Amino acid sequence: MVAYTCNPSPQEARLKFSRCQKGKDCFKIKSTGLYQLTLDIIMMIRVCKMFRQGLRGFREYQIIEPVYRRNPIFSFWDKKQGRITFDTMDFTADKGHFPPEAIQILQKQPSWREEHEIQMLCNILQALDSFRNYTVPLQMLLAKVMRFERFGRRRVIVRKGQRGSSFYFIYLGTVAMTEDEDGSSAFLDPHPTLLQKGSCFGEQGLQSASVRWATVVCMEETEFLVVDQEDFLANKLNEEIQKENQYRFELFRNMDLFQSWSDERLQLLVTLGKIEKFSYGQLITKDLVESSCVIFICKGSCEVLRLIDLGTSPYYYKWIWQHLELIDDKPLSAHLNEPDPMVRFKEFQIKSYPVQDFSSLKLQHLQEAGKQQGISFNGSTKTNQTRTPETSLPRTLGPKIKSRYSHSVQCSMLKTKFGELPTEAAVGAYMKIHRVEQGEIVGFHQAFLPENQRDTRPFILVSLGAELIQIRREKFLELIDDETRKKLTVMDVEYPSDEEICQRFLKENSWNIFRKDLVRLLVEPRRKPPLLPIQPQKKGIYNPKSLVLDLYGINKKIKPRYPIFMAPQKHLPPLRVVQAISAPRHKIQ
Repeated sequence: MVAYTCNPSPQEARLKFSRCQKGKDCFKIKSTGLYQLTLDIIMMIRVCKMFRQGLRGFREYQIIEPVYRRNPIFSFWDKKQGRITFDTMDFTADKGHFPPEAIQILQKQPSWREEHEIQMLCNILQALDSFRNYTVPLQMLLAKVMRFERFGRRRVIVRKGQRGSSFYFIYLGTVAMTEDEDGSSAFLDPHPTLLQKGSCFGEQGLQSASVRWATVVCMEETEFLVVDQEDFLANKLNEEIQKENQYRFELFRNMDLFQSWSDERLQLLVTLGKIEKFSYGQLITKDLVESSCVIFICKGSCEVLRLIDLGTSPYYYKWIWQHLELIDDKPLSAHLNEPDPMVRFKEFQIKSYPVQDFSSLKLQHLQEAGKQQGISFNGSTKTNQTRTPETSLPRTLGPKIKSRYSHSVQCSMLKTKFGELPTEAAVGAYMKIHRVEQGEIVGFHQAFLPENQRDTRPFILVSLGAELIQIRREKFLELIDDETRKKLTVMDVEYPSDEEICQRFLKENSWNIFRKDLVRLLVEPRRKPPLLPIQPQKKGIYNPKSLVLDLYGINKKIKPRYPIFMAPQKHLPPLRVVQAISAPRHKIQ
């Protein structure tokens, strides 16, 4: 065999050499770390992209996020005014901040603001209670001259001892009032005097040359609407304030309490407070006893309420168990049948004397009657009968004797000083105990009695649509004399006790239940048509069962699907609030 060898051509040798050179270069690149650096850069880009996507949902990175609306502007046609356009973006703000459109208006000079812009500011400021208390002309003037300010935490707004030059409305945030100059005590005091959204301060400093009597410091980032003294006087706002002061002066002068006061002293009283408006059902104060103000009712009326704990009343305890005895498997009509007289007597004996058995008295009577015949009660001769003190005295039964019709309630019990009470039956109720009319005073309930004789129960004051003036109690006490003190003592009202309030609540509840049952029995069968189509029930926000205690389902384990309202108590756990109690009862026939 002959072997042939193939020698490569020069071109093939060059190509092979270039490939080997490229492989060596790639190896060098990898060895130098450039390839690894590129991979790290690609990985970091991917990680940063993931972070950017995840951070889109965080609003902390935006001070005020732009509000998105599908239809921000809508319009409708009116016969008198033509087409009316309403822009919702003018009234939108995030997290309660002042709207940006309104801030742009407040940045203008007061003389440059147009009438519709001032009206828009008035509409936005209706959310502030202190601003609503002013008359409509004064609201327009205030909206014309005020400016916008935002301050951070620990910023001192007003310093004690300095003359006031501005009037402040709080639109967002909280401030504290202190006695020191730098306001540092507000952050150390566990219960500082706070002013929140809707409050105002500094009004009296614009009308007089008096100095500030307290320091105001921001507890958090706060937004203010400020009225400066120069704009206040230039736009004649002081004349409108004088009109309101004259109105308050005439209100006090017409009260019998201040008939003996001089005009100078009455004018000092006018400067201590201002008229505040409260709508129907609005809370005025949570506790009249601990309130630091005296309240004068100028218009309308108010109600004094008391939150009573029904579980602390012996009358309520008896009432609950009397109705729980009707819970059993029998129909309601079975309770109308009278039991046997012997059974009734035995039940009366057990309920009246639950600790002793008086059947031994009957045994003693039979024994004395059997002496004459020589026969004992058990059938033996009297010689076999031994007289002991135990046979002549009532013997103790203890817990062995039980009622035949004992309750079948099986649920968690709460121990009270009167006995065990179902936990679900420990409820409370708001009861009206007094109504305050126009011209009356609230806040001096037993104020002149010794502290150990005062009624310290908390009372709640709720408005029924009223205008009132609140004055600090210590300032008012500095102005009154002995004659005024006697008048206040005579005008004091004595509130009923909690037991009386509880009895009245249960009587009203029994009457309301009887009235509803009677109306349902007489009216509803005639009102209903013979064929009533089935209609789906509408879901509402308010469920009437939320404020009703149902004793029928007190031993059921199924939890209610409706909300339950709880009322806070001082130094006690929250208490469920009800308006009525639905109890087992006999059928109306």
